[in-house]
Amino acid sequence: MIFILNVCGAWYIGLLYVSFGLIILELVQLSNRLWKWYPQWIRERWAKVKLTLFFLIPILVGAILINGYHAVMRPSTTHVYIDIPVKDAGKIDSMTVVMMSDIHVGEIIRKQQVKRYVEMSNSIKPDMIVMPGDWIDYDLHRAEAEGIAEELSQLQAPLGIFAVNGNHEYRANRFAKWKWISRAGVMLLVDTAILIDNSFYLVGRDDYINKRRAPLQSIIRGIKVDKPVIVLDHQPLSFREASMNRVSLGLYGHTHFGQYWPYSWAMYLVFKCPYGYYRLGPSQFYVSSGLGVAGPPYRVGTKSEMVVLHIRFVKPYH
Repeated sequence: MIFILNVCGAWYIGLLYVSFGLIILELVQLSNRLWKWYPQWIRERWAKVKLTLFFLIPILVGAILINGYHAVMRPSTTHVYIDIPVKDAGKIDSMTVVMMSDIHVGEIIRKQQVKRYVEMSNSIKPDMIVMPGDWIDYDLHRAEAEGIAEELSQLQAPLGIFAVNGNHEYRANRFAKWKWISRAGVMLLVDTAILIDNSFYLVGRDDYINKRRAPLQSIIRGIKVDKPVIVLDHQPLSFREASMNRVSLGLYGHTHFGQYWPYSWAMYLVFKCPYGYYRLGPSQFYVSSGLGVAGPPYRVGTKSEMVVLHIRFVKPYH
């Protein structure tokens, strides 16, 4: 089954970029018919040029596939530095947070890859780890069979490890998934706000796919307004709501930044900020392109990333 998935995935991505190559060649040919711009040496050797392109396009597509697979299997580390103005952050003046979004444990992202994520995170020695959704791809079959919960339980962070639901958690057996993530030593936050070390609030929102999820205003009602508020949410669709409620920092995933170019361009038609840092009013946001993949294990024009947030709590300027 996994072999068939890999073959079909490679075929799909390869065919996608072969098609792009052929479309570009047709456009070049059309422009030459209109403006006759080919130099003399190309016109004289046109048969050889076509033969070269016949072999060159598959070679280039093969290189794209190899590089795209490597980008998934060897994720990069993205460091983000954020200052949060606050009146009171308790005894914490700074912290390092590892953000592991969109792991998608399943037929493609398996135990060896999760082990790599754990080693990467532990080498950073974060104060806290957050997982903004889609930690399981579809069902728990592969995760259970390979003991991946036990692998995740090796994650280390003194302030805790927290997750929220993504849309993939709602695809099958979500209650079993909730028990599974708890067994991995991760606290699942579902429309909940908790006070961490008497220093800042961490709010976990249920995924947008649940139309009955609680409004942010009702989740944070009654918390101390002088402390920082960090919100975990899967889909980056609530920037304005977060800003209106004076959230300090919002952390999101979901988009994969399109995963393959040119889908990354299309993401800007759906999301205000499909990837990276964004600011709206008093609130700051970061949208991760995620660690894992949805579908074929390739990244083209995007990256699999583990985000390291270097957060400082600073006194507001007067």
